[in-house]
Amino acid sequence: MPLGTTPPLILTYNASTVPILQLALSRKGMSEQALADLALNSVRIRLITVAGAAIPFPYGGKTRQILIDLDPPALQARGLTAQDVGNALAAQNLITPIGTQKIDAFEYTLQLNSAASVVQDLGDLPIKVINGSTIYIRDVAQVRDGNAPQTNIVHVDGTRSVVMTVLKNGVTSTLAIVAGIRSKLVEIKPALPANLQVVPINDQSLFVRAAIKGVALEGAIAAVLTSVMILLFLGSWRSTVIVAVSIPLSILGAIICLAALGETLNIMTLGGLALAVGILVDDATVTIESINLHLEEGKDIETAIMDGATQIATPAFVSLLCICIVFVPMFFLEGVARFLFVPMAVAVMLSIAWSFLLSRTLVPTMAKYLLHSHAPHDEQEQPPRNSLVRFQRRFEARFEYGRGRYREYLTLALAHRRIFVICFLAFVLASFLLLPFLGRNFFPAVDSGQILMHARTQVGTRVEETANQFAEIQKAIRKIIPPHEVEVIVDNIGLPPSSINLTYNNTGVMGAQDGDIQIALKRGHQPTDGYVRKLREELPRQFPGVTFSFPPADIVSQILNFGSPAPIELQIRGNNLDASFDYANLLLPKIRAITGVADVRIQQSRRQPVFDVDVDRTRAQQVGITMRDITSSLVANLAGSSQVAPTFWLNPQNGVQYPIVIQTPQYRLDTLAALADLPVGGSDGNSQVLGAVANFTRTRGNALVSQYDIQPLVQIHATTQGRDLGAVAVELRRILADTASNVPQGSTVSLLGQVRTMESAFSGLLFGLLGATVLIYLLIVVNFQSWADPFVIITALPAALAGIVWMLFVTHTPISVPALTGAIMCMGVATANSVLMISFARERLDAIGDATAAALDAGFVRSRPVLMTALAMIIGMVPMALGLGEGGEQNAPLGRAVIGGLVFATVATLIFVPVVFSIVHDRNGKKSAPGPVAGGIHAP
Repeated sequence: MPLGTTPPLILTYNASTVPILQLALSRKGMSEQALADLALNSVRIRLITVAGAAIPFPYGGKTRQILIDLDPPALQARGLTAQDVGNALAAQNLITPIGTQKIDAFEYTLQLNSAASVVQDLGDLPIKVINGSTIYIRDVAQVRDGNAPQTNIVHVDGTRSVVMTVLKNGVTSTLAIVAGIRSKLVEIKPALPANLQVVPINDQSLFVRAAIKGVALEGAIAAVLTSVMILLFLGSWRSTVIVAVSIPLSILGAIICLAALGETLNIMTLGGLALAVGILVDDATVTIESINLHLEEGKDIETAIMDGATQIATPAFVSLLCICIVFVPMFFLEGVARFLFVPMAVAVMLSIAWSFLLSRTLVPTMAKYLLHSHAPHDEQEQPPRNSLVRFQRRFEARFEYGRGRYREYLTLALAHRRIFVICFLAFVLASFLLLPFLGRNFFPAVDSGQILMHARTQVGTRVEETANQFAEIQKAIRKIIPPHEVEVIVDNIGLPPSSINLTYNNTGVMGAQDGDIQIALKRGHQPTDGYVRKLREELPRQFPGVTFSFPPADIVSQILNFGSPAPIELQIRGNNLDASFDYANLLLPKIRAITGVADVRIQQSRRQPVFDVDVDRTRAQQVGITMRDITSSLVANLAGSSQVAPTFWLNPQNGVQYPIVIQTPQYRLDTLAALADLPVGGSDGNSQVLGAVANFTRTRGNALVSQYDIQPLVQIHATTQGRDLGAVAVELRRILADTASNVPQGSTVSLLGQVRTMESAFSGLLFGLLGATVLIYLLIVVNFQSWADPFVIITALPAALAGIVWMLFVTHTPISVPALTGAIMCMGVATANSVLMISFARERLDAIGDATAAALDAGFVRSRPVLMTALAMIIGMVPMALGLGEGGEQNAPLGRAVIGGLVFATVATLIFVPVVFSIVHDRNGKKSAPGPVAGGIHAP
């Protein structure tokens, strides 16, 4: 490899490899060098043992090195070069074992003074003997315990500090990693210097914990509301207790299975459990109602339990399959969408499976001990004893009045079937005209109380000057965001000290002119989106030479971006890099003109200040100097000898090896003339100054070179503000189509980032929605032994989709992956309710032979269980749809989609499905099918 080239670094990266915690180190009176050394060689090596934690090198501070600062005039006076000093150091300072010597009965270890035990002893190493006089390192250089030129500066609330970033790596949960880090800090504190402060900042686990608490609270509220609703409908606290107990037990069983599958309790799995709360009451409620039905017939308790549970066993199992089937296509998703939503689907499927199991075991057992040998409705004949009973009876009376009015409306619809069907279908089809107005986003934005800002000063700016500008930027930020809302501001300026850090960086840092500003807000802060808008407007006005962008700050968006600094990434790949830059600069103003697009910039730059050193090879050869000699001398003088011939000094106190670097101090190379006076020597001992064999030209070059599949790459990054991603993507593609003739020959242009991931996820989910509908239809065909009745059942599904569209439109919620997930969920529940209706209608049709009368009876009798099932799900989704908790924005579209879909699907099930049933069976006659297997679903 060329001199000074760092070997390639290969890291395992996945969607969850994101920063979850930072540790700020500070101690009064301790230098940046001492802080950085302590963080790297004491704190970090203990923390990396925490399972699941990936900890790059510390940011900020100064990297300790043993420096040999060359004196170019002294070297030139003695005819020496930096390479001569390096060769002497490599030959005179060796860290190597010698061996052992066996003498008599003992074996002795040999120790050689091949390495300096004290830093200052390095100055006594001889370089060369000239005219009988020995030249030592101290004659041409100064030896000191110092640090490498600082390339990375960190401020914590304006004070220079050292920051360590902890990243999540692997399947270990964020909460477990952060807890492990905090526990390890307590453990190692006694071994650290007194008064050393290690303060956790930007702790993402606080957001995750709050989000999990919010989801759990949503589930708890949903369970309580659902139980109250069941109490109103059943009118029996005993039955309500049985139903309510099955909810936490189903969730507990699902959690046990999730743990066995290697899943953790996170936002997505808890969201799935909260989503299932409304469904969990269904199996228990149906079982209790079926048992009560048989109790009303005068059967003893055990017989009623056996007959009631047996009657609905097969239909309930088919209902379970209907709901589970809708989630099967989600397992065929790819990328980030699969990573996020498969755990949610697994959680839902496991919870309803446990609900079915408990409804076959626990619920009948509890019914034996809690229910009496008479129906709960008999209690209504007794005089009211308390206000709760009176309230329930009033509710029951009004509900029965509503059922009577519903029967009238259904009778009217059945009397004018053709007109009703046409009007209903017209309304459903017209509802889909709202789709273009909904917008499309991959995932809802989440307010985590953090703002991440990337700033780039003029390319080529020194890190010290960049730090000065960042100090002014931080002052401006504190004027825009009220101080009482700011918890901490962290500046991370310049290139990190290790390529490992650069590999993990996802904000687009490319040099000393770049930096990130992390702003953590206190609880109770105003929405971060409003502050981001203000910062976007104000900062460019105050700092016109600085480019600002706002990468994702919350853990969810960072995962969705999969390491990219922006949700929109446009890649121009081709071997002609100049042409690619020209095309990128052509696109830049057009993209900036798109409404709702912000932070548009080209990641790479060709404005890096460069001095071209043009060596006259003929002249150099005449004085006995080769290009290798010149290269080695320049690398040693400018980058340090560690890039050419690495040597080390072993600190006997802590056992750490520190690099010994031979260099020309930067203060001696502050002009171009000083660079020209650097001595370069040949292999024959001749030396010349660089300016004697080379000319210097000021020019511009690449500040960053990126490649994709070995092809040079130019990237345009952008984000959205106040507009959905889908609409922006449409305009981006229009611009690409309009400029297609300007694409350089042999180059390719790709629109990546969240745009491509969103479109891939949408296509997968829409295919899953269609596939789920087909699978449900085929399942019902098997159950009903008919093609006609399953068709009648799924006629409620278009109404469910129309309800989803209306709900998203009214709540100003764009279509997103969570919304589509809610739509898929809604298909299963809507189908189960329609099966409940049609199964009873078929029983009545077989009994009386009149399709219209059978439809009317089915609608009236089954209205109660249909409404109970639908309302349980709708009420259970209300807390999630409101999205009030921390991070609740991400699951709110899911809850809204389910609510909207079920409201319309329930109306369709109660009115449209019976009408279609009467039409189909009046036309086909009673011979159309033998009826469903083992009765209808939810048979009570």
